[in-house]
Amino acid sequence: MSTLVTFFSAEGTTAKVAKEFAQKNGADLFEIVPVEPYTAADIKWTNPIARCNREQIAGKDVPVAGKVDNFEQYDTVYIGFPIWYGQAPRVVYTFCKGYDWTGKNVKAFATSGGSGIGKTAEKLAPYVEGASSVTAKLIHSAEEI
Repeated sequence: MSTLVTFFSAEGTTAKVAKEFAQKNGADLFEIVPVEPYTAADIKWTNPIARCNREQIAGKDVPVAGKVDNFEQYDTVYIGFPIWYGQAPRVVYTFCKGYDWTGKNVKAFATSGGSGIGKTAEKLAPYVEGASSVTAKLIHSAEEI
């Protein structure tokens, strides 16, 4: 079995950490990309009507471009993302819905400028149903994962 590092990155912070971690650990890498990419205005969380805020508040699915090939081969899946409203961005939840998580170890890692990890693992768990474990931690570098 092998390891997969998946990530969604709005501004490049999570991408940098995920790529470094995957390279150091010989893991495969998959970027979670929304079908409709985010603009700078879309992720300006201080604007109450910005796309990121509307999606989080409404709990909307955000379609994902692409799919992980041979997902069943992975026993451990890392999922990286920035914290939006104390949880993963909606595109991450939509990504998770597309796979069978039975028996997998899910290790979420979040980057944040100011938010804590909150109940990220608990909120993610229903979307990775069947996973043997779901953990989440706030990190600032690949060494902390």
